[in-house]
Amino acid sequence: MDGSVRFEVLDRGECLRLLGSVPIGRVVFSEHALPAAQPVGFALFDGAVVFRTATDSGLSAGVRGTVVAFEADEFDPVVGSGWSVLVVGTASEVRDPEQLRLISGLPLRCWVPGRQEHVIRVSIDRVTGRRVECVPQNHLPHACHPSPG
Repeated sequence: MDGSVRFEVLDRGECLRLLGSVPIGRVVFSEHALPAAQPVGFALFDGAVVFRTATDSGLSAGVRGTVVAFEADEFDPVVGSGWSVLVVGTASEVRDPEQLRLISGLPLRCWVPGRQEHVIRVSIDRVTGRRVECVPQNHLPHACHPSPG
């Protein structure tokens, strides 16, 4: 290997900045007493993560009023660099009409076709993040990856 890998623990501000830079994340919750993860389109709103789901979905039923994890990341396998941010917080349904009006203007991508009228808010009680960066010695991105033979 002709390069090294730099690992960095991110502070809260950088975690939130990175979290706000991507449109898709994963909600980790319990479904029938088993761990489950589901991708969702999300946005940061009023100090929390918000996403839409169908009222009768397993995701909606599995997260309401519980502690969940929310993860988003970005990784470039060619360069060998990326980041990951993990939020832990309580999920709740957004019912306030003014907040729903404001959230309706956010670009929330829905993964499942159909009505996505249910808005979930995940408080950001704890946030952690890490960045890994390839630092090639010879300035070639593939230098951080071991040779195949």
